[in-house]
Amino acid sequence: MKRLLAAVLLLAAAPAAAGEVEMRTSQGVIVLEIDEESAPQTAANFLQYAAEGFFDGLIFHRVIPGFVIQGGGFEPGMEQRETRAPVAYEHTPLKNKKYAISMARTSNPDSATSQFFINLNDNKSLDGASGKPGYAVFGRVIEGKEVVDAIARAATGTVGRFRDVPLNDIVIEKAVAK
Repeated sequence: MKRLLAAVLLLAAAPAAAGEVEMRTSQGVIVLEIDEESAPQTAANFLQYAAEGFFDGLIFHRVIPGFVIQGGGFEPGMEQRETRAPVAYEHTPLKNKKYAISMARTSNPDSATSQFFINLNDNKSLDGASGKPGYAVFGRVIEGKEVVDAIARAATGTVGRFRDVPLNDIVIEKAVAK
């Protein structure tokens, strides 16, 4: 009994190291652990979008099996949603490993806004190196890996100028910061 009480007290005293976002999708629930300590600016940006309800109704618009699933910028029909100003690139100690979540951007490292991707493999080529900015990792999937894997199996095609678009919309119904 004393051991159980000591374990409960130890767990209760442990500070939360990260925030969480529960992302309810048309394929199931994905829970993301957001690392606010390792990636404070990037995490704050993502958490603000989640708190504002920005992701609600958007789709996973890019699916490349064995590489990434990407969302956070387009409504069904590939209509782009207006975002806030971009955030500056933040080099973090986190790596683009399988199930890590990172910010999507253009070739300009300081162009990330709301779009994110979840890695489907260890994508070392997306990590930063000396003189070469990477893609800012700010968390990881802690629940719903099977949902990520199901999204990765979606049939894709081309819609306008966009490739690798799921043929059936995969909607982010609600993203809630916990």
